Amino acid sequence: MTDAQNNIPVRQCPICKKPADLNSEAFPFCSPRCRLVDLNQWMEGRYAVTRPLDPQDIDEGRPDTPEAPGDAGP
Repeated sequence: MTDAQNNIPVRQCPICKKPADLNSEAFPFCSPRCRLVDLNQWMEGRYAVTRPLDPQDIDEGRPDTPEAPGDAGP
């Protein structure tokens, strides 16, 4: 799915599937509410990391930019 005006990929909120704004504080969620729903699911043990993380796993959810916000350079 892409934004028709800017041809920018649109990401869906993993909780409610609505479009999530890349510039939102709640990203990758569409709202603070969905962010808290996700946190609650982690706290209740509904999610679990079942294998060691690989560097490719970490990069998977980032926007396609040379340097994502929050990245610390060497």
